[in-house]
Amino acid sequence: MSGPCCCCSISTHGETSCSSWDSDDEYQKFIQKMNPPRVVIDNTSCKNATVVHVDSANKYGILLEVVQVLTELQLIVKKAYISSDGGWFMDVFNVTDQNGQKIMDESVLDEIVKYIHKCLGADSCFLPSRRRSVGVEPSSDYTLIELTGTDRPGLLSEVSAVLTNLECNVVNAEVWTHNKRAAAVMQVTDRKTGLAISDTQRLARIKERLSYVFKGSNRSQDTKTTVTMGITHTERRLHQMMLEDRDYERYDKDRTNVNPTPVVSVVNWLDKDYSVVNIRCKDRPKLLFDTVCTLTDMQYVVFHGSVDSEGPEAYQEYYIRHIDGSPVNSEAERQRVIQCLEAAIERRVSEGLKLELSTGDRVGLLSDVTRIFRENGLTVTRAEVSTRGDKAVNTFYVRDAAGSSAVDLKTLEAIRQEIGQTVLQVKGHPDHRKSPPQESPSRFLFSSLFRPRSLYSLGLIRS
Repeated sequence: MSGPCCCCSISTHGETSCSSWDSDDEYQKFIQKMNPPRVVIDNTSCKNATVVHVDSANKYGILLEVVQVLTELQLIVKKAYISSDGGWFMDVFNVTDQNGQKIMDESVLDEIVKYIHKCLGADSCFLPSRRRSVGVEPSSDYTLIELTGTDRPGLLSEVSAVLTNLECNVVNAEVWTHNKRAAAVMQVTDRKTGLAISDTQRLARIKERLSYVFKGSNRSQDTKTTVTMGITHTERRLHQMMLEDRDYERYDKDRTNVNPTPVVSVVNWLDKDYSVVNIRCKDRPKLLFDTVCTLTDMQYVVFHGSVDSEGPEAYQEYYIRHIDGSPVNSEAERQRVIQCLEAAIERRVSEGLKLELSTGDRVGLLSDVTRIFRENGLTVTRAEVSTRGDKAVNTFYVRDAAGSSAVDLKTLEAIRQEIGQTVLQVKGHPDHRKSPPQESPSRFLFSSLFRPRSLYSLGLIRS
């Protein structure tokens, strides 16, 4: 997994509750009750997409809320028209399913209307992004761990090994790396009880040891360790963590690793006091969410905009002002907006070979899998770890020691032989052909827990 500072944050989650809002928020809730949102589904006016009209009383962050709902429903936004100048929010989204088809299932259409209403309703628990948080919804199901720090080979392996040694089970996790920085959001439970870890001394010990791992051997780096309460929307929180970690700052040589480079421009429209942001890049899922999330977290308001991603490239245009009402007013600010949007686009671009793992879940699974990757010279650039019932469904993007996604076939087969041919699948390798299963999924060779020397030297694992 890659800056100058390491941050480890741990929070434990109980009953769902909304945070207290200030007087402005109470006024917004009153306005929303007087003017409830209206969501209209149109399946006749567009030949290739379902059209979703959303009208609502305007409020800060509303565009991100709607886009986040569409993203969570796994809808692809092909076109969008945004207008929120004044007290009313009026947006149109042309959406399809994951296969590029119109949504014809009435139950799915009802879900779209239901979730947008719930998201924009006066009783929603959304917290304004200017508070630098996403939401607080306590739960006794798991403990949330947030990590940011310098990326290096084997980092995820070391983190998961420490958690296993501390009797923690990783239930869900998402790991991003970008520009030599790494960020992770992990949901863990106690190995014995299967519930959240509530003992404060134990939480402090987990936090301390994970901080040591992220510092690594570079003792000159500053280390920042915090403990917070509450859960969050994982992908949105990862964007915030990497933005706060300043992963958008890079040397010129780092640009050569990004292909193709997104094109972002920011110019001022002085007559209307808007700054106009134009983005052109290769289209991909969740692109709209990533750019809108970053603008919102940078405290910019999108007053008008349009999105077109019907071809291989995506085009986005936003008319923005800062939350204080001013356009971008300096060259330094303009460059920062450009750099942050470029970083937002690049973070989710998985520069690595995709490996999919599906097997029975157990404590220490992530530690053992990442140990095998590390021993075979693979570095994890992005990871999605989830538990569905008693099954672990994980996706890893990996590169070899030279930083290439063209991993040697012999290495891949050695890894699959050790993990299990039917357990680990290779996706997208040009020379890899799916081989017939030769053994049962139970042939997962997890004979011993990983004991890396670096963890011994840090005193994190006893022999």
